[in-house]
Amino acid sequence: MPQPASNTRLKAARLAAGFRTQTAFAATLGVGVRQVRRWESENPPWPHADLQGALTRATGQTMEALGFRRPPGHDSTSEPRAQQRATPPAGLATVPVQSVAAMQPATAAADYGSVTRAHRRLYWSVAPATLHPAALAHATLGCALLQETAGQTRVTVAAALGESWLLAGRIEFFDLQEPERAAATLLRALQAAGEADDQLLGSAVLAHTAFIPAWEGRRDDAVQRLVAARTYARRGPAPALLLTWLDAVEAECETRAGNYRTALHLIGHGEDLLAAAEDLPVPEWLDWFSPVRLAAFRGNTELRAGHLPQARATLSAVLEQLPAAEEKQRSVILGDLAAVEAAAGAPDAACDYALQALDQLERTWYATGMDRIRDVRQSLTAHQHEPCVRALDERLYGWSTTVSALAR
Repeated sequence: MPQPASNTRLKAARLAAGFRTQTAFAATLGVGVRQVRRWESENPPWPHADLQGALTRATGQTMEALGFRRPPGHDSTSEPRAQQRATPPAGLATVPVQSVAAMQPATAAADYGSVTRAHRRLYWSVAPATLHPAALAHATLGCALLQETAGQTRVTVAAALGESWLLAGRIEFFDLQEPERAAATLLRALQAAGEADDQLLGSAVLAHTAFIPAWEGRRDDAVQRLVAARTYARRGPAPALLLTWLDAVEAECETRAGNYRTALHLIGHGEDLLAAAEDLPVPEWLDWFSPVRLAAFRGNTELRAGHLPQARATLSAVLEQLPAAEEKQRSVILGDLAAVEAAAGAPDAACDYALQALDQLERTWYATGMDRIRDVRQSLTAHQHEPCVRALDERLYGWSTTVSALAR
């Protein structure tokens, strides 16, 4: 499969930096749109010195990481200081645009992909702090293999590399709560997806980047990234499950912005998509979403909107239907049910669910689940002298729970 005739690294960095269009990017850099198009072409010209600094500041990447090839004899001392100080990120910045290294056999791609799939399965049971270094090391290996592969073998390695970085980024954001680090890792995942010309993987990565501004209260930035994610999905074409997940992500962003009616409309649209018959294959990496997960999104939005009876019914059904292997999600659902009862003025029931969630977290740690429990405890301040809340505090601030939370 031929490589796409464009500079996918610069395009990926532009999108990850929040510039959905070439026009917006050009305006920030103070150049014409035609210049940006030339830079995003298959053989981008080396920018003038004054524009190199603007590019690196706008994207946080070095020139080589952005897909530019230094002209022969070019003196790096003439570059702007910002470019000289830039530290190349670990990843595709170290991979030449056109490799001249000795070639690996075609079996290398299958072998590399098998480890990627194993890591993806291990995510649901292995401690994040244990799996994360392994995923990063595997991504480093993938970068090396890209230098030693070509054609379809290179495409396959690049796709698996994108999946590995996506997994690492998910761990950094959802488990380790390091959003800045996750943003850099997801950019590398997007660049790898571009190397593979994998539109659906690119869509999934872009949607994950939307979580970061949404958590910080920057709703408009999050929605812009989802517009890009939907654009990539249309090129796929995407199966209904992926399109529904994009609806769920946007619903989460709208929920955090307080736009509950919009969020519930998006979730309803996703439910309609899943109800319609379709025969497109679902990427095997889309293992974090399912119809029951969509219902979990609905229950959380109903909770935040104050629709307590509906939230209780929705979340109780999710808890019953959730597969036994989805232990991380179970702690989140239990936390949301605890929040429902706390909001309904039932501290005993709220504490009961919270204690069940803590039991689950002791078996499988998940920072997002612990956040739910802390929020519930905060909402029970008015009842903090009651025996059930004191019992919750004993567990919440016990040695094992406290040490586990700080260690992770």
